[in-house]
Amino acid sequence: MIDHVGFPVSDYARARSFYEKALAPLGYTLIMEVQENQFGAKAAGFGINGKPDFWIGGEGGLNKPLHIAIATKERAAVDTFYKAALAAGAKDNGAPGIRAHYHPNYYGAFVLDPDGHNIEAVCHAPA
Repeated sequence: MIDHVGFPVSDYARARSFYEKALAPLGYTLIMEVQENQFGAKAAGFGINGKPDFWIGGEGGLNKPLHIAIATKERAAVDTFYKAALAAGAKDNGAPGIRAHYHPNYYGAFVLDPDGHNIEAVCHAPA
């Protein structure tokens, strides 16, 4: 079981603003911000119910994009995430819909964040 994930971003202020808007439909808020992490950069932890499990850090971007999927219990939240992320500056990487090649109830949406990371919202519940 993964407790949390974190990755560096190229522009901390831009990424923090993006994730505050894009993750809100999934119930994620900014839980904690540290002024200097172990790499000497700011870091922001987003999560639900007071537990930050999604972290960004201002150390600088990565050479290659990564993929992170955040689960939600309702398909409507996937749709709202997708719209909020696009409004916050994301690029489309797969509109909300069924991805039956994963399983019959896999309902997901994919966006590319400002650094090109593939961020997904997914619901595994039947319609």
